[in-house]
Amino acid sequence: MCGIFGVFHHKEAANLTYLGLHALQHRGQESAGIVSTNGTSMAVHKAMGHVSDIFDEHVLKKIKGTSAIGHVRYSTAGSSHIVSAQPLAVEYSKGFLSVAHNGNLTNAKMIKEELEHYGSIFQSNTDTEVIIHLIALSHEYTTIDRLVSALKRVEGSYSLLIMTNRELIAARDPYGFRPLVLGKLKNATVVSSETCAFDLIEADYIREVEPGEIVHISRDGIKSYKPFKKAPPRHCIFEYVYFARPDSYMFGRTVYSVRKAFGRELAKETSIDADMVIPIPDSGIGAAIGYAQETGIPFELGLIRNHYVGRTFIEPEESIRHFGVKLKLNAIHDVVRGKRIVVIDDSIVRATTGRKIIKMLRQYGAKEIHFRVSSPPTTHPCFYGIDTPSRKELIASSHTIEETNKYLGSDTLRYISIDGMKRAIGENEDFFDYSFCDACFSGDYPLRFPRGMELEQMELFVQR
Repeated sequence: MCGIFGVFHHKEAANLTYLGLHALQHRGQESAGIVSTNGTSMAVHKAMGHVSDIFDEHVLKKIKGTSAIGHVRYSTAGSSHIVSAQPLAVEYSKGFLSVAHNGNLTNAKMIKEELEHYGSIFQSNTDTEVIIHLIALSHEYTTIDRLVSALKRVEGSYSLLIMTNRELIAARDPYGFRPLVLGKLKNATVVSSETCAFDLIEADYIREVEPGEIVHISRDGIKSYKPFKKAPPRHCIFEYVYFARPDSYMFGRTVYSVRKAFGRELAKETSIDADMVIPIPDSGIGAAIGYAQETGIPFELGLIRNHYVGRTFIEPEESIRHFGVKLKLNAIHDVVRGKRIVVIDDSIVRATTGRKIIKMLRQYGAKEIHFRVSSPPTTHPCFYGIDTPSRKELIASSHTIEETNKYLGSDTLRYISIDGMKRAIGENEDFFDYSFCDACFSGDYPLRFPRGMELEQMELFVQR
């Protein structure tokens, strides 16, 4: 999962992109980058780390321009390298080109091997570079036509920003897996993964980039192209569950309102007598509020998150129990002691963190702990841009709810149902014109892969 942001035709394009990436920092903390253009040349700055650590006034002065695109990269499995940081920027026969990508191309390995056979040399291990090679090899005249020919070769999920010295192009895959929105700031056009970035720079939200749409932005205005065969939309439901910021407007709803609706539906399906409802911060807060509202059980902040945690190389071997969790979370003793608690979390992947949190709550005197999850059991990996582990690492794929409950150490464990999620979102309502990908819960993948290639595809680009 990554975040992308772009500005066209603004004298402070790089500064605005820097602020946009700040707002999207939750979508990626491994690396960040900005590419800008003054109309004749491009400037690039990328580094490992957070946006505030990478960019300062001195750097931003060096990358001044009237258009810019930026990228924050999600920390995934495997090693990380600056060579894979985005946006990718190249100079080829048609001029300068820069690309920022959020998503995952499921047929990238096959295309990469084909291109290497004919002499292409890849500089990174990111599937984004496949798109650049396909654009560069196209015989079409315009950037739009070259991009269309490239995207007709790829499969999977992508929200893209492509920038040349004269234009900015936004593109979204036909299924619309990953979000992408258009905005306006006076005479400038802005594009972002989420609307929360528009709020920060006081830009006006216009609309979503539609699934399968390519939006061309230039001094001649904004043009829309829909060159691909129409596909049934499959927006990623996990954006609502975890990834998106609660203040973003996404897929027709505010993320915060959806998370509260998850909590209300979860309460209807799994209510239990208790003294308080506490969330695992931060993504569990909305669902916990909804659960408390529906049941009438008081909402409390029983767990406090430290938002200033960085990497540490000093870790005691035995002296501090649950050290890694306590760096980020700590319980308020007086709140949880002697209480029957409903703990709300957004999801369970491996269950290792939940297990440590429950042990900590027991240590601080919680009488009962009832674990409630505002998404269904995660039983299948995602191939469309979320770094969920292989199926064998997903506890729900090989353990029953009762077995998982025993591992967690909770008194009871319950999840919202898939149907409950759909009711909460309003997917089945006549007025709600959105459909979602729930493959991580159901195993119903919108895009199929050649038999036996699922693991092979993911292993190649595991570092992006």
